[in-house]
Amino acid sequence: MALADQTEHSSSSRTAVLATSVLVIFLLAMTITIANVSLPQIQGSLSATRDQVAWVVTSYLVANAVGLPATGWLADRFGTRRLIVWGTIGFSLATLACALAPNLEILVLLRAMQGLLGAPIMPLSMALVMASYPRSQHGVVTSIFGIGVTIGPVIAPWLGGILTEEYGWRSVFYFCLPFATAASLAVIAVIPHDEAPASRRLDLRGFIFFSIAIACFQLMVDRGERNDWFDSAEIIIECVAGIICLYLFVVHSLTWRQPYLDLRILANRDLAVGLGLVAAFGMLSYSPIVLLPNLLQNLRGFPEEAIGSLLAIRGLGMTLGFIVLLWGSRFDPRIWLFLGFSAQVWSGWAMASFDINVTYFQIAWTGFLSGLGLGFVWVPLTVITLGAVRPEQFPLVTSLFHLLRLFGSSVHISLSVALALRTSKISYVEITDRLQTGRPALWTYEAMAPSVQQSLPIMKEIGRQAAMIGYINAFMFFALTALIAMPLILAVRPPRT
Repeated sequence: MALADQTEHSSSSRTAVLATSVLVIFLLAMTITIANVSLPQIQGSLSATRDQVAWVVTSYLVANAVGLPATGWLADRFGTRRLIVWGTIGFSLATLACALAPNLEILVLLRAMQGLLGAPIMPLSMALVMASYPRSQHGVVTSIFGIGVTIGPVIAPWLGGILTEEYGWRSVFYFCLPFATAASLAVIAVIPHDEAPASRRLDLRGFIFFSIAIACFQLMVDRGERNDWFDSAEIIIECVAGIICLYLFVVHSLTWRQPYLDLRILANRDLAVGLGLVAAFGMLSYSPIVLLPNLLQNLRGFPEEAIGSLLAIRGLGMTLGFIVLLWGSRFDPRIWLFLGFSAQVWSGWAMASFDINVTYFQIAWTGFLSGLGLGFVWVPLTVITLGAVRPEQFPLVTSLFHLLRLFGSSVHISLSVALALRTSKISYVEITDRLQTGRPALWTYEAMAPSVQQSLPIMKEIGRQAAMIGYINAFMFFALTALIAMPLILAVRPPRT
């Protein structure tokens, strides 16, 4: 891929490419999550069940996961500019169509189109920006680029909740249109022309095996808790099909002359270590954002505005982390990786010490600390992974970077939600079991609540306490994930200049 030729850009054109890429990435990152808060209203408006309306999110994630690995081949076939320009325009039109969707089936199809069209844009924009700047400036550039990637999913739920409540679910898509229009015009004006290299044939078998494997695993982790995991025939089929196709893909890729994804690139030790940390980074990126709103709304009764402001505080922490790295990227990246993952362990441990009366301040400072740690980790991870390969390999590596980041996030969110729900059920049974006949606790219980009507508040409080135990276990899992990933930092070597 002809990205190595971009390193001779003038300072002004480099800045324009960077600003345009940040705008496009902000649009994509915001669109991923802004529709999530609208699902209850979409369900009522389009007369759908809870399981059916979940496909509005699932279809986007599956299509995005399938499209990401194809980035390298598509760029070789059509060129970077064409792919970014037409992908952005197509994504913008799909966003408009989502706002006008007449029924759930069309909305799900259009969300899948959004995911598929937007998949190559993020890794190609990142690869283009990094190829436009010398390696000595990658730390600073990555700090700026990372703002668009991580801030969008933080502010989107807050904005989405306000827009949905005031103007309906279609307004969240209309809200994205000005950004989509600006991004489309910017990429047409700024993205430099390039010539597509001699196109290589698509490894169709590798593409099919990998696409099915990724789609099955993404469906499994996204729908597992909803379908009670392996008690569901659907989840079992998805798991078995994913494992078989992944095995066939690995065998085929290691024996084919021009595979769809050249897995031999993972023989690069520095790249393999970097991608392992990327997967861990993805696992830590969004789990608290999913868990905290439900905790605060259902157990503490916080209004949506307060929940949105708490998520925004986490975003402020990430922004500060990026700003610090504008100056700190000159130092050994292992220092920032250690500080970033340590911040996740500290914040996760602190959240695991919450009780049912958790305060606004407790949520705020732990969220800010977690966001600050993510800001510290993003920049060195990007510098390490791209510093391990040549510029012509940037599209492949950036597509793997974002695939592992998003897939790791999906897996950890599903496991965290499953852990919270299951341990809360177990805790509920254990607490109520103490109220069985013949146990001392029953005497107080009968004295306090001699009738069913009077016992309902007590049972409701038991449910709240059991749910809080589930959330505490999920936060402890978050801290342990960061702690387990930290030994990988010891294997990191500073990138070559």
